[in-house]
This record gives sequence, C-alpha cells and structure tokens, in this order.
Amino acid sequence: MFFIETMLKHLGLREYFSEINTNPSFVDEQGRLRIQPYHDFKNSSHGCTTGTCPPNMCKGLIIERIQASEGNKRIIYLGDGAGDYCPSLKLKESDFMMPRKNFPVWDLISNNPLLIKAKIHEWSDGEEFEKVLLSLIDTISTDEKSAFTSTYLKMPSTIDVSAIPKVLPVQQ
Repeated sequence: MFFIETMLKHLGLREYFSEINTNPSFVDEQGRLRIQPYHDFKNSSHGCTTGTCPPNMCKGLIIERIQASEGNKRIIYLGDGAGDYCPSLKLKESDFMMPRKNFPVWDLISNNPLLIKAKIHEWSDGEEFEKVLLSLIDTISTDEKSAFTSTYLKMPSTIDVSAIPKVLPVQQ
C-alpha cells in the first residue's frame, strides 16, 4: 500500500479513494521496500475456487467484503490480469467491468461472457481507458441524480379536496 498511497498523494488523488486493497508494504531500516501477502497463504488458503487467483490475494473476496459493507455501492472494476477474473464474477448487474483488451482477464471473460453480470466495457490504451472511465463515472453520476429526483422529490400531481383539512373558525 505504501507505493500506491505515496503515488496517489503525490498526484493529489488520494482523497478520491475510500480504501486501497493491495499487499501491505513498508520500507525497512535499510531503505528496502518489503511486501507482504494480503492473505497469509502460508497458514491457510483464501479458499477461492476459480483457479485464477494468486495464493497471496483473492480480489473476489475483497469485492464481496465491499459489497457486504453498509451503503448502496456501484463498482467500476478495472483489470488486465488473470487474478482480475474472480472479482469480475462477483460484480452485480449495476456494476461495470473494464477489462484490458487482449490481456488475460479479457481472454477469460471472452470465453464465457454470460458469466459476468456487470456491464463490460473494454479498453486498449490509456486514451481509451480515460474515455471509457470518465463516461462510466458520468453515467453513474447521472443515474444517481435521476434516482434522487424520482425517489425524493416526487410530488402528487393532484390532491383530493377531502384530504385538505377544514379551516376552523377563530372566535374573536
């Protein structure tokens, strides 16, 4: 996490991430970066059965934990490696999967795209990545505004006169 968090802070982007899920790391006394496994696979397996997760981290379990936490969440998941296939299987219909085209996760998804419930938006290079990601963020933002408007600002178009309380005369 040290490297990722350092880069995000340097670029002024850290505030846009609610959490970072990666192998924990630190710089030791000799100035060397030390990386530890996210899941302690030496003591027990993380239990994933897809066969695509590395022993040190099942990203599918992380997605399940995030989905089970409080609040209504929509996920945009970006990936290119085989280890990104398991979490893509955990995404919901309201989520988005952004696999990098012609990379291992793209190949796995292409073999059976019906297993993925999320909407799939592939990308090939940085320019396309940016365009697709910003479009999805805009879509989510628009959907949330529409949901807020239709859910919280609904007003009846007509009111039955009998529902209006009668005016009581005030004695003077």
